[in-house]
Amino acid sequence: MKFIDEAKISVHAGKGGDGCLSFRREKYIAHGGPDGGDGGDGGCVYLEVDPRLNTLIDFRYKRIFKARNGQPGMGRNRIGKSAEDLIVSVPPGTLVFDANTDELIGDLTADDAKLLIAQGGFHGLGNTRFKSSTNRAPRKITKGSEGDQRDLRLELKLLADVGLLGLPNAGKSTLISQISAARPKVADYPFTTLKPILGVVSVDTETTFVVADIPGIIEGAAAGAGLGIQFLRHVDRTKLLLHVIDVSGFDSERDPVADFNTITHELAEYRDQLLVRERWVVFNKIDVFGDAYIEDESDFREATGWTGPVYHISAATGRGCPALVNAIAEHLAHSAIEAAEGELE
Repeated sequence: MKFIDEAKISVHAGKGGDGCLSFRREKYIAHGGPDGGDGGDGGCVYLEVDPRLNTLIDFRYKRIFKARNGQPGMGRNRIGKSAEDLIVSVPPGTLVFDANTDELIGDLTADDAKLLIAQGGFHGLGNTRFKSSTNRAPRKITKGSEGDQRDLRLELKLLADVGLLGLPNAGKSTLISQISAARPKVADYPFTTLKPILGVVSVDTETTFVVADIPGIIEGAAAGAGLGIQFLRHVDRTKLLLHVIDVSGFDSERDPVADFNTITHELAEYRDQLLVRERWVVFNKIDVFGDAYIEDESDFREATGWTGPVYHISAATGRGCPALVNAIAEHLAHSAIEAAEGELE
């Protein structure tokens, strides 16, 4: 499915039903009195998280959402029926902004999250409501109020366990296709991936995790170069970052040290807290020139100051990928246990 991570929509809550102007008219009853009922409330509009969704693509084809109006009141003190609320489903990780003011209205992350975004109009009052000892035949009613109308901007941040970082052609798309059922476009030119790709990795029958292929980040991405910010924002919510580096260029013009420093700089420029996020380095394409240079990673660590984990893989052949997947699953399970223990304290 094509990934759409931003959409603009318009929501219209329903109008409240008008009150009824009516008087009781029955045979042998000369002065029946007022019997106009109240109207019904207009429908509200809610956004609700549907965990089965992972894209905003549906909003590309439908942009206006209208709840129904409440029914007007009727004679014999009958109250108009209130309209049902309109529920609009969105994927987890959706940010909701007012399109006119850019105000953040809500951040929908939990699977059961529900947000009221447009209040339905309130019902009008029938003339029965205005009967009093001094006004036995009121001809006064009130009309139902209009429902809220808002223009919204929806923005989706991926809720993935693992995010793949790297310069164009580092091999991220090949890696995600190797370890999951996702099939992103793969080619030997930069920017093959133009939208983030999600893949579900099955470690065993009970253990899975979600990995996101975040498209190639270039130098200056944090300042808006290329599609920079559109991609960097998806890094925010991943639990683990895998920094994929093409090491086939140790003996050519592509320098893994420079590639590493470029991505690290862009993360810091975008949000410096990302530098303390759990991040692993993945040396990819180790099949190109053999193992002689890759078995000793001390030069890389010395040049970059990197002290974290380094994994050696070939996404094309699958070499090293099972070990990487198992390490990720173990790390995520350990992190989940620590988080649960932290909540209990």
